[in-house]
Amino acid sequence: MGEREVALFVEDHAHQAIIRAFVQRLADEYGIPVRLDWRSAIRGHGRVVGEFKIYLRDLRRQGGRPDVTVVATDANCHGLNRRVKEIESAAPQTPAPLVLAIPDPHVERWLLLDGAAFKTVFGRGCAAPDRKCSRALYKQRLSEAIYAAEFTPNLGGIEFAEDIVHHMDIKRAGQADRSLQRFVDDMRNVFRQWRM
Repeated sequence: MGEREVALFVEDHAHQAIIRAFVQRLADEYGIPVRLDWRSAIRGHGRVVGEFKIYLRDLRRQGGRPDVTVVATDANCHGLNRRVKEIESAAPQTPAPLVLAIPDPHVERWLLLDGAAFKTVFGRGCAAPDRKCSRALYKQRLSEAIYAAEFTPNLGGIEFAEDIVHHMDIKRAGQADRSLQRFVDDMRNVFRQWRM
């Protein structure tokens, strides 16, 4: 099986690190080599949607397409369904499968869902986060949990995303967060189809 191209549109550095870790982990589970093509990063929700529209327009004009496109943006307390509708209305027709990664409310929360994975990486677990409408809260909790384990999070903790996701019990984490479960299910469906 040849390498598959995954085009990604993400909101910021945290999304880039965390979504990369999940896509790579799930691809490895299915034995599918992937090449990640970062199309947008570090621009915020509105820019992600705008650049995604331009990208689709250019694909229609120029031909060619990735094997799958992943769009990642936080729900930002607007709700998962609202974000899904915003992105889907921006792209009524996509030339490749579209997978949405919409953490509700924020992506840093995903790294705190599995205290056992956290303990494997840092030697000390973390408390499962509740759901609050404050992005700074999850960044702060991630940093605090890492500091409590006597590590220094130079990039707020996202630099450990690959290690945490690698050790994560994805089933358990998905049961704790519907938005993560949706992303994982959709990504696995794409990989399953590629293996057929």
